[in-house]
Amino acid sequence: MHLPSPCSPLSGTTRRTLLRGMGGAAVLGVGIPLLSACGGSGSSSDPKTVTLGSNQSDAVPKKAYGEIYTAYTKQSGITVDVNTKDHNTFQEQINSYLQGTPDDVFTWFAGYRMQFFAEKGLASPIDDVWEKIGGNFPEAMQKLSKGADGKYYFVPLTTSLWAVFYRKSVFAQYGYKVPATWDELVALCKQMKKDGLVPIAFGDKDAWPAMGTFDQTNFRLNGHDFHVELMAGKASWTDAKVRKVFDLWTEILPYHQEGSMGRTWQDAAQTLVSKKAGMYVFGSFVAQQFTDKAALEDLDFFAFPEIDPAYGQDTVEAPTDGFMLSRAPKNKVGAVQLLQYLGTPAAEGIYVKSDSSLVAASNKADTSSYTPLQKKAFEMISGAKNLTQFMDRDSRPDFTSTVMQPALQNFLRNPKNVDSILSSIERQKKTIFASA
Repeated sequence: MHLPSPCSPLSGTTRRTLLRGMGGAAVLGVGIPLLSACGGSGSSSDPKTVTLGSNQSDAVPKKAYGEIYTAYTKQSGITVDVNTKDHNTFQEQINSYLQGTPDDVFTWFAGYRMQFFAEKGLASPIDDVWEKIGGNFPEAMQKLSKGADGKYYFVPLTTSLWAVFYRKSVFAQYGYKVPATWDELVALCKQMKKDGLVPIAFGDKDAWPAMGTFDQTNFRLNGHDFHVELMAGKASWTDAKVRKVFDLWTEILPYHQEGSMGRTWQDAAQTLVSKKAGMYVFGSFVAQQFTDKAALEDLDFFAFPEIDPAYGQDTVEAPTDGFMLSRAPKNKVGAVQLLQYLGTPAAEGIYVKSDSSLVAASNKADTSSYTPLQKKAFEMISGAKNLTQFMDRDSRPDFTSTVMQPALQNFLRNPKNVDSILSSIERQKKTIFASA
């Protein structure tokens, strides 16, 4: 399976290097000189050509995206001139690229990352596109594609999810039941420990995996809206609601795999593969580590358990990739037509046939080629009331990389210091978000 993009939760060891290297500044234009624009093909005004800036440089997604563009050209007669840049380079240069002469359409991320550029006027609203494609997406995906002004700026293509992964055979062997509530999760952790298993596989060497556990616990306890406010810098990290998240996390920390700071997520996944661990709170790309077909078929997952019945399990973390329209496209008519096509179940179906690590964002896409794991992920995402994007996509990358990553590792090492950690986060948050 393909390892998805380095600046999404679907990433490997390059993610940490990327975020440290860019410090969020390149993406968000925080007091740095403008970098040279990525695009060289953005000046075309040929009505039969649409230019597209792409960050999908890895082999598997590049091929899958290419098949979509080829199908569109055959159908419409319009050529898609793709300007692919190395994923890291694209992320680092996106701000200056969009302020220069960008391509007509460009690949990007849903949620806060999209909203930031929309608010800066570096992307065009596409409500006219959504008049055509709106019926192809569930309500949660529609909300994820809107800017703060209520207008649409994003066409989603693919998505994935975070959940609690486990081996069906291990649960059957020990007679475990899937926990539906927090108390049931804690009881299951205790039983797994008695049975000689690592209850929760865990590796945070690259500093970002822990953010997933925080997100899950936070929106189960405090709801989707509070998650959004906290990530946007509007809610306080010293709020009692946040402290309660860490109190709950402290309750299950003894059941996490020891030595997490020296372990990558891949190594943690191997303890699930070898049946030494009972559960793993992680993204669906964990399936990449199951190279044996029988073992992969034994892999399953369940939604992170309910904490507050008021919110239940109505929020799903589903990082979503797709497309945006630049602020002044040379071929706007052609670009709009392309975006309308990219929002169809047919286009998304082409992608997921080539890359089985993701699922289509549309709830009308053909799922006949899906593995059982993909089908279950698709159903959970399609049925969610709210979708989140993972901490570093739902917030500023300079905040998550320079503040949250070290803060969460500090907590994992010293959970008793949570109050001082939260105070420090809040102080730094105020400074960083004030610079926007």
